[in-house]
Amino acid sequence: MKPDYTKMTRQELKTYVLSHRDDQEAIDALISRRSPDTEATWYDIDLSPAQIQNVLAQKLKLNQ
Repeated sequence: MKPDYTKMTRQELKTYVLSHRDDQEAIDALISRRSPDTEATWYDIDLSPAQIQNVLAQKLKLNQ
């Protein structure tokens, strides 16, 4: 019996998908929850490794 993906939080669904990688329905549910491209943050392709580290460090702080 599969869980109800609509009742799972994004983090619960992500954890479930990581432990059930063959469950395409769960993967589709997780992908459907992603932010639309209009809300995405786009970065210049020419960022230096130091700039990339800085961006990632800032993102990690925001998610904690």
